[in-house]
Amino acid sequence: MIKIVARFVVKEDLVDKATKIALELVEKSRAEAGNVEYSFNRCLNEQNVYAMLEIWRDREALDSHNASEHFTTLLPQFGECLVEEKVELFEEV
Repeated sequence: MIKIVARFVVKEDLVDKATKIALELVEKSRAEAGNVEYSFNRCLNEQNVYAMLEIWRDREALDSHNASEHFTTLLPQFGECLVEEKVELFEEV
């Protein structure tokens, strides 16, 4: 399985827009065959910091997700709302 932690700092004035886009991305991504977990989370310690936590069955499922219409359409819109982002991929040891 592939696990992803994507950390985002959202522009203060675009939090509502970013959240709307992220929740649509969550809904559509959870429906994908290779998805195990997909959630959008707000940090309790830092204002305007959010994270997507994802688990994908395998690399093929992740590649399919990255090529999906909803991902390629929504991700650029979401990116316009960000100050900073960091995406890390992990595999269980």
